Amino acid sequence: MTLWPVFLLFLLPAVVSIVWRLFFYQPHWSDASHAPSGQAPPAEEVREAVVQVYAARTWGLRGAVAVHTWIAVKRSDADAYTRHEVIGWRLRRGGSALVRTEGRPDAMWFSNPPELLADLRGQGVDGVIDRVEAAVRDYPYAGEYRTWPGPNSNTFTAFVGRRVPELDLELPTTAIGKDYLAGGAVTDRAPSGTGYQFSLYGVAGATAALREGLEVQLFGLTVGLRPAPFAIKLPGLGAWPRRDVLPHRMEG
Repeated sequence: MTLWPVFLLFLLPAVVSIVWRLFFYQPHWSDASHAPSGQAPPAEEVREAVVQVYAARTWGLRGAVAVHTWIAVKRSDADAYTRHEVIGWRLRRGGSALVRTEGRPDAMWFSNPPELLADLRGQGVDGVIDRVEAAVRDYPYAGEYRTWPGPNSNTFTAFVGRRVPELDLELPTTAIGKDYLAGGAVTDRAPSGTGYQFSLYGVAGATAALREGLEVQLFGLTVGLRPAPFAIKLPGLGAWPRRDVLPHRMEG
């Protein structure tokens, strides 16, 4: 009887999400779209600095419970975005999972539309970009990748978020790997920088923060409750209702 709450809170939402995903057509990865989603301001038209963070469901059935996240930056007067992310197959090909590319800040991820998680603009954002790029350089797992429990793409984005609290970054419950703390640490800041978390190598843990609310993690799955704005967080299904992310303008 004592296992029923665990099943209802952790496993049942994930199973529902997997069944729902089975009804969606997924093209072969070689035919999948990486077209822009129209959420990033065109670099050639907007001269101010921009930092955006995105999450998109992964390709295939894994997308029922997991997302891939990345960070896109554009300095003042730059004509292109720079995108920072961790990609597992790039480690096998090039010796590093840490990828830096120009362009496509808001592209579909293998035909999965991205969700905007953070959007900073304005004169003060160039300084934020300096801190983002310093955190990218300091990421300790460029030569290591594990889908579960980490380190993976979400471990990377969470690592940068902890180093750059200006992002005010709340990663979704589907960002499996976000709770894998660097250096084997047991406690650290929450990715948003507004609280703290306890984690045993991303396998089990808990988070308490103003931005994330209360979260409990078990085997990569997260259940939580955010008071303001109110949301219930469930594995696979994410947060409901979703938080709308609007551009946050910073002054120099």
